Amino acid sequence: MPSQDAELSTLDGLNPPTHGPEAGFGISHVPALTIVWHPTLGRVGDRALLPLRYGGTDVLLSRLEPDFSSPGSSKREPLGDAHVSRTPIRLLRLENECIRIDTQGSPARVVVNGNPLEGCRDLSASDLKAGIVLELANRIVLLLHLDELRQESDDDLGLVGASLGIERVRREIRQLASLDVPVLVRGETGTGKELVARALHYTGARRGRPFVAVNMGAIPPALAASELFGSDRGAFTGAVRSHLGYFGAVKNGTLFLDEVGEMPLDVQAHLLRTLDVGEVQTLGASRIGETEARIVAATDADLEVKVQTGAFRGPLLHRLASYELVIPPLRQRRDDIGRLLVHFLHAELERFGRADQLTASKMGLPTAFIAALVRHDWPGNVRQLRNVVRQLVLGSPDTGPLDPGPALAALMSTTPAPASGGGPSPGGSVWNTAAEAAGPVSKEPISPRRNRKPSDVTEEELLDAMRACNFDLKATAERLGIPRTSIYGLVAQHKVRRASDLDREEIMRSSLECEGTVEQMAKHLGVSKVALQRRMRELKIGGSPDRQT
Repeated sequence: MPSQDAELSTLDGLNPPTHGPEAGFGISHVPALTIVWHPTLGRVGDRALLPLRYGGTDVLLSRLEPDFSSPGSSKREPLGDAHVSRTPIRLLRLENECIRIDTQGSPARVVVNGNPLEGCRDLSASDLKAGIVLELANRIVLLLHLDELRQESDDDLGLVGASLGIERVRREIRQLASLDVPVLVRGETGTGKELVARALHYTGARRGRPFVAVNMGAIPPALAASELFGSDRGAFTGAVRSHLGYFGAVKNGTLFLDEVGEMPLDVQAHLLRTLDVGEVQTLGASRIGETEARIVAATDADLEVKVQTGAFRGPLLHRLASYELVIPPLRQRRDDIGRLLVHFLHAELERFGRADQLTASKMGLPTAFIAALVRHDWPGNVRQLRNVVRQLVLGSPDTGPLDPGPALAALMSTTPAPASGGGPSPGGSVWNTAAEAAGPVSKEPISPRRNRKPSDVTEEELLDAMRACNFDLKATAERLGIPRTSIYGLVAQHKVRRASDLDREEIMRSSLECEGTVEQMAKHLGVSKVALQRRMRELKIGGSPDRQT
């Protein structure tokens, strides 16, 4: 049986021209439906490519059509749920690039982006690009989105998902796995940078050698050089024995440097030398060792801005980024949310001895809750989704259906969903619909969190937000509704003082005025507590005035 992709590629006019009324979706992009939730959990992630083209036939959606297939499989079958009507709703493409959803003549209950649909509704090309969430018969959740004619991977490399973005990451991993070049993995917090680093290691020729992961943000700056390169006995105060260091431990394997943007400048100089000539200088030793370790670094920071502010060495950035591998955020791969949700549900239910609930009917999750998860913007990405699933499992009784109320309440209280394309009408919210289905959670209206352009943030607004967040840059970025990586650029643009700008005399004076209380000193100096403590360690200043000499 020919694959769905092969059949679609033979349709006349599937790939539209780039000009005139037929232009729009692009050379290889086609509308697709992906199953996000289904009473048979094994169907989650199945996909149907839709031959929607201007002036062509419409696509019918019902219990019996179209046929869906799982990634990499030739087996095709319709939704097949007895609660979904046999009488189809119609999807068609209009001249202005809108997609029309027409329920006229069908008794099917359809909810589109949180709003019940009666009759017709036209959704724009931008709505389609963002993803349109459809709920059918309170049983099935589908995502209408853009996809490509492509061949999915047989090996997932330990990465859950089959979206365009994650397939690109897998393709790049295979290309890079056996190449001895440094790789810089970029991505927002929680996107799975260490998983990608491990996939690079275990897919390549070094798979039988050590893989060592180091979080540079968790190592005190004064110890970073010793931890990485090792030290001889007596190399510094407290070095009572020789220390091998991570380079010594990894040998000719892979050294993964997470949060590489937090590496102290002096250690950056050592690492640059290692990358250039393969030499490792052990602290306190006259000898120079050699290393064949492969370096994979990762960051969610804007290293280019750090280079401009002098916090990161430009040559090291260029050396680390021999190849940059960018992981897409979860909001750009919404068709993977169902797959990830089922994956985490399995893991958490089995972890807590509740594997008997591993069916959709026993979980009892309402489609409005699932749809709300798909439409959420996930600033914490896959890690945040995993934590929500854990909250869902732990917040539910050990027997009976899962209770989405606690998980929904936790998500609403931290990161309300944005108003996305094709979203609810003014005054409504995707969370209101989900909360109604999940039960009473909160009577307070939830304001959508909007993504903003960093250029729209004024200096006064930035400073007010930083004070409200105790100068925590991550929290400030979330409060302002901008990407975390952009906050460093704003701080540099408006010349906001950073903890690294403080000198010893200023910190000592503040310590005396605040009686050595670090929290008060941070507020007095206008920096975060964590950054102040880091600067004090760099300058070898204690936290109490009677210890300062």
